[in-house]
Amino acid sequence: MVSAGARAFLVALVISMPAMMLPGVTADAVQMVALLSLVAATLTFVEYVSDYPSLIEFRDAAPYNRMRFLALFVTILLICLIIRGQVYHTPISGLLTVIGGQIGAAMDFPFSPVRLMVLLAPEGTSLDRLELLRTTAGLAYLISLVTLLFFVVFVRLLNWPIRHGAFNFWVNLPLFDPTAGGDILSRLKRDSHVNVALGFLLPFIIPAVLQAASAYAYKLSLADPQTLIWTMSAWAFLPASLIMRGVALMRIADLIEEKRRRAYAQADLHAAA
Repeated sequence: MVSAGARAFLVALVISMPAMMLPGVTADAVQMVALLSLVAATLTFVEYVSDYPSLIEFRDAAPYNRMRFLALFVTILLICLIIRGQVYHTPISGLLTVIGGQIGAAMDFPFSPVRLMVLLAPEGTSLDRLELLRTTAGLAYLISLVTLLFFVVFVRLLNWPIRHGAFNFWVNLPLFDPTAGGDILSRLKRDSHVNVALGFLLPFIIPAVLQAASAYAYKLSLADPQTLIWTMSAWAFLPASLIMRGVALMRIADLIEEKRRRAYAQADLHAAA
């Protein structure tokens, strides 16, 4: 219960961080953020305090969810510090702005995801605003790439998820329906390929969707600090999360295939004897 409560508190902290750190947040926005934080914390607590989860995947296969949470936490925290530094300048915010600007400039080349996010700015946007968009986009995208790289290394070199014991398939994949039909192995590999492909495409698809929505439906205002923070965080976090899920599913499929191979070999030995 203590562990579930700590996780619920951290989730609520991440959601409420922009409203707490940024200046000039309205009372209505604070109330909405408080409500969302409470809902997310309650859901997280219920999921982790129960023996069998219903929504959260790989709950008992650390550090999958910890890496994802840490990536989102660091992304939101750094962007909040950079935007807060526009009003209340501190040495930390100045250093982050310089580092983020260099990262954004390095990743801002033709047809790159960062360039596509910068192009979301409407005509007439000031150079300072464009630089802020480039800085936050580059920093968020770099954090997602580093997180993905660490997870792949963890899977390949540190024998995840069976490093510390057996892997319970049904507890860690509560959303995987075993009655959907077909072989589990082929379904896992298919879902893995779909997740990885979608994760690679989303950084390019999301800016196009936002641009179309701004032109024909809802106009997204990246001038609002909280909108900027959540847009950049979601744009960088969702693709990395999908690729991590695809890599994890492929790893589980490899484990099942290896176990089947051993079982078939043992059955052949018994039949030959």
